[in-house]
Amino acid sequence: MEINKTEIETLIHKQIATVERKIKSLKELTGAISPDDAIGRVSRMDAINNKSVNDAALRQSERKLKNLKEALQRLNDADFGVCVSCKGAIPAGRLVLMPESRKCMRCASK
Repeated sequence: MEINKTEIETLIHKQIATVERKIKSLKELTGAISPDDAIGRVSRMDAINNKSVNDAALRQSERKLKNLKEALQRLNDADFGVCVSCKGAIPAGRLVLMPESRKCMRCASK
């Protein structure tokens, strides 16, 4: 299956929009937890734990957004779709699912 760069570009734009919405939502969830809020100790611990989980998800989403934008810039490069490790072709299916991929499945799993 050959890489259809127009299709990949459309997918990247859709993923960027989705990730940007997710980041906006996560930023709202990761606000500071005020000690003045009248919530119980267990509820405060849950809120702190949830904030920690959301902070990690926010960092992961920001990293994905950065990688998607870089993939968009690399889309017309001669080596787009070529594994940076083994120099083999990255399967089109992998690029459709993860256009920011720079490694084939074999190299990514090492």
